[in-house]
Amino acid sequence: MASTTFSSAFSILSLPSSSPSPSASAPRTLPVANRRRRAVAVASTATESPKVLELGDAIAGLTLEEARNLVDHLQERLGVSAASFAPAAAVAAPAAAAAEEAPVEKTEFDVVIEEVPSSARIATIKVVRALTNLALKEAKDLIEGLPKKLKEAVSKDEAEEAKKQLEGVGAKVSIA
Repeated sequence: MASTTFSSAFSILSLPSSSPSPSASAPRTLPVANRRRRAVAVASTATESPKVLELGDAIAGLTLEEARNLVDHLQERLGVSAASFAPAAAVAAPAAAAAEEAPVEKTEFDVVIEEVPSSARIATIKVVRALTNLALKEAKDLIEGLPKKLKEAVSKDEAEEAKKQLEGVGAKVSIA
């Protein structure tokens, strides 16, 4: 990675020669070996020890090649890898954002018939047929082995309306 960075940096720094000879048409690179980044002292808001500040200044003064060698040395010596931390950080950020969001309101509901008294069976069958467009036999079978789901994944308004109609004829209904 660093060698790719260096080669692209050198191609940017290439300058054409001013001599008219054909052999001089190749790009000429500027000397970069003597260039070093200067250490910049940055005021920190946290109280840091002089040792940490000294190490920070020393690291800031490294060239790219020296920094790459330092990273390789620390990974080898400490037995860690920078790549192993990157996915964990990427996963932790969305998880933290999801924890801050408000709980999502439920939008789909199930209407469940819990119990139908024997005196209200015929009226309940009529309401079930009206709500579901089932035939008489299917509506009768639906209310026999209770509890059963009458409607699945419907809106809150539709579930409330179905519950109101079924409870109006004497059935016990719940919305899940």
